[in-house]
Amino acid sequence: MKNKLFMGGLAWATTEASLRSACEKYGDVEEVRIITDPATGRSKGFGFVTFATEESANKAKSEMDGMVLDGRPIKVDWPREREGGGGGRGPRGGYGDRGGYGDRGGRGQRY
Repeated sequence: MKNKLFMGGLAWATTEASLRSACEKYGDVEEVRIITDPATGRSKGFGFVTFATEESANKAKSEMDGMVLDGRPIKVDWPREREGGGGGRGPRGGYGDRGGYGDRGGRGQRY
């Protein structure tokens, strides 16, 4: 989908409405989504904007990348596909794909 953009470095004060307003200068906006922390409801500082056309997205990407929005310079790029695994605590309490506790060989070995 070449009409969806990643917007990073957003100020906590940036709302979906203010981001939409900033993006509408470049074309019709279909969807704006700022990602929030589920526990606090606070912005994680990034979001996604979907434009109606690829041309609008291209124009927004080239002109908005590095611009200051709500007092912060933002990063605008094409979104990357999520990569599986890694990050966070897994079902066994370890971190990501490190086998539980990094280089100690997993949970079973003790020194």
